[in-house]
This record gives sequence, C-alpha cells and structure tokens, in this order.
Amino acid sequence: MAKVGKKYAEAAKLFDKQKQYDVAEAIDILKKMDTAKFDETVELSVNLNVDPKYADQQVRGALVLPHGTGKSKTVLVFAQGDKEKEALAAGADFVGADDLVEKIQGGWLEFDVAIATPNMMGKVGRLGKILGPKGLMPNPKVGTVTMDVAKAVSESKAGKVEYRTDKAGNIHSAIGKKSFDADKLIDNLTALVDTLIKVKPSGAKGQYIKSVTVSSTMGPGIHINQFSIKGAAKKEEN
Repeated sequence: MAKVGKKYAEAAKLFDKQKQYDVAEAIDILKKMDTAKFDETVELSVNLNVDPKYADQQVRGALVLPHGTGKSKTVLVFAQGDKEKEALAAGADFVGADDLVEKIQGGWLEFDVAIATPNMMGKVGRLGKILGPKGLMPNPKVGTVTMDVAKAVSESKAGKVEYRTDKAGNIHSAIGKKSFDADKLIDNLTALVDTLIKVKPSGAKGQYIKSVTVSSTMGPGIHINQFSIKGAAKKEEN
C-alpha cells in the first residue's frame, strides 16, 4: 500500500470509503478536510458504462458551469481581420495567426484554451502534434472552432469546462474551488452530471453511470450516491 501524508490520512478518517454518500453530505465532508494550505480544486470523477473505442459510445463535449471553476483562464484565439477585433473585445489574451503558430512551434504554451475560426484550421492543423497531447487543440465538438469567437471567449472566461472519456470510460473535470459555498459546488456538480446524462451515447447499454466520486487536489475521493443528485434518478430510468 502506498504511503500517504498525515493530512491525507486524517481526512480519510472523516468518512467510510465503502459507503456512498448523498451529494450534500459528500461536499460537507470534503469541505471539512484540512488537506492543503492553498485553495484546492474540487474535481468530479464519473465512471460511465461505455467503451470509448467504439464511435457510438464516445462521450465528449463542454459546458459552462453555473458558478465557474474559480480559475481565470488564459485564452488564445487564432483569427484575422474583424474576428481578431471581436476576440480582443471579448477579452482574449492572445490573438493572431501565423505569428502565434510560429511561437507555439518554438515551444511557447502559456495559455489554457485555444480557439480558432474555421478558416484558420489549415494553419492550426500544423500544431496538432503539439496541442493535441496537451488537450489544447481547437475542436468543433467543444465549441472551440467557431465563427462566433466572442461567445467562445466569453464562455471560456466564464468557466467553461471540457469533458471527455478516457480509455476506461472515466470523465474527470474540475467543478470549482474548495472555498466555494457548498451550494455552488453542488450546482456545478449537478450541471455536469445532468449534461453527461443528456449526451448519453446511443451505444451505451444498461446502467449508464457506474460511479460518481468527488475529491480535492490533495484529498481522498468520496463516493456519491448518484441518485441523490437532483434529476439523475429519473433520467437514468428513461
């Protein structure tokens, strides 16, 4: 068994690892944990009954959390002309075309989100091997390849998160900061689970959501009874 820190061990004593808690109780336990001196990110992990190697069982998309993530994102936009002006007006941190492509090819990656207009993808495509592994490649499925750059920038700044199943069918996403009020964390958690249910792929059979776990950056995971999440029970039955 891997050795854990004293704070982690103390936090783990606050709950039963084998039990599934109601969502409000799970968040309450998490907020009582004294696991770090900084404001930890709260992450939700959802295990879905899907096999992502099949096209009809892939789950990917994005949503704007009701209360954001608590993190200010640095947004880069590949655009020219009027779209460049729109992006800057909406609050983009970096906007450009060939200059940004060249800068990134040189190893610069000081941004959290990359957005591009469709006509720029010919240039941006050359960055696939750099941006792809970092999860920064613009993609129309998550709204980062679009002509409405102002909306895309605004949503990214407001707390838009992307979700995508890994090889084991897991979704991992930040849902806020530990300093958030419990109600705000619950709202964000519910919004993400609700979205995952809405985008349930046609190829998914049986119980779609297998498990839901919430944790902080330095803390242990707390299992949540998915049917305590508002709306989840009814939607899973449909």
